[in-house]
Amino acid sequence: MKSGLRLIDMITRLVASGIFAYSAFMKFTAAPTAVYIFRRIGMDPAGRYGVALLECITIILLLIPKTAWRGAILGGLMMFGAICMHLTIGEVNIKPNGAGVGDGGLMFASACVVLLCCISVLVIHKTELETELN
Repeated sequence: MKSGLRLIDMITRLVASGIFAYSAFMKFTAAPTAVYIFRRIGMDPAGRYGVALLECITIILLLIPKTAWRGAILGGLMMFGAICMHLTIGEVNIKPNGAGVGDGGLMFASACVVLLCCISVLVIHKTELETELN
């Protein structure tokens, strides 16, 4: 792998892992926005903890170069689900108390960024993925 491509790979994996780490922390510590979202879809607290655990597994997979493509698949699927959930409940700007400013769409934007990072990791690790699948 060329050094420029290797740098992009490391940056995208670190960005995705960092956002996943922050998100998992918010879910494990019962942050009001995380609790609000999971209550809204009827999955609190078990779903919140389950997703946080999957995020931790994804972080580990993304940070190990040989398993990065596996983490990218898992992370991409979770972020696709998160984006669909935000769009179907009609809340891109999460307002946990029903009033006030909300998060300004930060959670939705973070999910989009992580999805793009996971897609780029899959493109970069395409040969490893093809080798594993054949």
